[in-house]
Amino acid sequence: MRIQVLGPLSAEVDGGSIVPSAGKPRQILALLALYPGRVMPVPTLMEEIWSTAPPQSALTTLQTYILQLRRRLGTAMGTDTPSRAKDILATRHGGYLLQIPEESVDVHDYERLVREGQAAFETGDNAVSAARFKAALDLWRGGALVDVRIGPILDIEVRRLQESRLMTVERRVDAELRLGRHAELIAEMTELTARHPQHEGLHSQLMVALYRSGRQASALEAYRRLRMRLIEELGVEPSPQLQRLHQAMLAVDPLLDVLAGPRHSSTFDLFAA
Repeated sequence: MRIQVLGPLSAEVDGGSIVPSAGKPRQILALLALYPGRVMPVPTLMEEIWSTAPPQSALTTLQTYILQLRRRLGTAMGTDTPSRAKDILATRHGGYLLQIPEESVDVHDYERLVREGQAAFETGDNAVSAARFKAALDLWRGGALVDVRIGPILDIEVRRLQESRLMTVERRVDAELRLGRHAELIAEMTELTARHPQHEGLHSQLMVALYRSGRQASALEAYRRLRMRLIEELGVEPSPQLQRLHQAMLAVDPLLDVLAGPRHSSTFDLFAA
């Protein structure tokens, strides 16, 4: 079995899809897939499907959805398969679980690659770090579970994954800036800051990429636009480290040309106190 949640929901057994077309069974499959090998309690599944207002028939309806998923699983597995669908989509005391290896789900490959990238980042192995982060990001095929109806439990999971994706982008860019790839990053960072107009970390990376590419005026203009946006929309000034980065650019501080500092910190923390 192979399940993908980093984009549209996909679940295949020997090339046959087991993803149901109905919304609520899709939610159940998605939630179980995020935690392979772990029991998902019935109350959690009910909360995901019906929030705080489950019908009186909730338990019976949930059992029907599980049965529908097992039927799809059994059809994909074929009658000559010794394993049974209920052994994979198993019932346990108080809940259900998918008995499949973690590596069967793309999110666990993603998280493993992110851990490897972070470990390399912290030791200063920038080439390996950038490659691992890029491999992790390449697993994404769009927004997480973009075609699944999202209840309160999946909403938390999707938000967590989206935040992790953005953080991984930042770390990958940090690693590539250390490798001197500033010019190649400008177009990507321009797009990212447009998508996240209040994100100081991404703006700091764009500023450094522009500055190191000989575009000091453009770097200062990026700071000016961010500052005006923060003041107008939130009523706050940029953070102290971003202000220090701006002052360093005005002063043409030689530290800005150091590709990797001794602390192996992020670009945003280049001028942290």
